[in-house]
Amino acid sequence: MDHTTRHTTTGHDHATHTVHEGHQGHAGHGTHAGAGASWGTAVKATLHCLTGCAIGEILGMVIGTALMWGNVPTMILAITLAFLFGYSFTLFAVIRAGLGFKRAIAVAFAADTVSIAVMETVDNGIIALVPGAMDAHLSDALFWSALLGGFVVAFLVTTPINKWMIGRGKGHAVVHAHH
Repeated sequence: MDHTTRHTTTGHDHATHTVHEGHQGHAGHGTHAGAGASWGTAVKATLHCLTGCAIGEILGMVIGTALMWGNVPTMILAITLAFLFGYSFTLFAVIRAGLGFKRAIAVAFAADTVSIAVMETVDNGIIALVPGAMDAHLSDALFWSALLGGFVVAFLVTTPINKWMIGRGKGHAVVHAHH
């Protein structure tokens, strides 16, 4: 049986499907209209974001510390790399799904900006508030415990935000429209 005709006549193309105002498309997978996203979906989206953020932030902290930079330039580098890696994980995923580079960038920004911003604000706020953490060295347990503790708290704060956004077709739901 030839499925090509059936699929091409539906006008549904996964590579170019977008979420339009008032239309959730695939954004509502696993949810019912108005019911919001599942916690499982929110956890997966937050872990995806956390992975990119953690890689970028740790790399930035290691580079800044190794180069003996001060706290402010090191945090700026770490936050910049957290955004870069966070966006890149989504960017490469939607490019693999068939989106062009320009559209993939727009999707990555729409999907991850709020999540990364909240995660970085919480995580870096905790590092700044832990006495001595900003001056700790890479070999100090205080450095790693403050950093990892910040990631845990950032995950706990960001997950409900992602759940709320996904349930409204925003944030990481934009990515699901392209899978």
